[in-house]
Amino acid sequence: SVKVGINGFGRIGRLAFRRIQNVEGIEVVAINDL
Repeated sequence: SVKVGINGFGRIGRLAFRRIQNVEGIEVVAINDL
């Protein structure tokens, strides 16, 4: 599986996170937000 980190958890980060949850083979391992 591909491990992904998200920089920023604003509007786009949340949308990307929700989309990635439905994709096989991609795992979110870190979220960075200031």
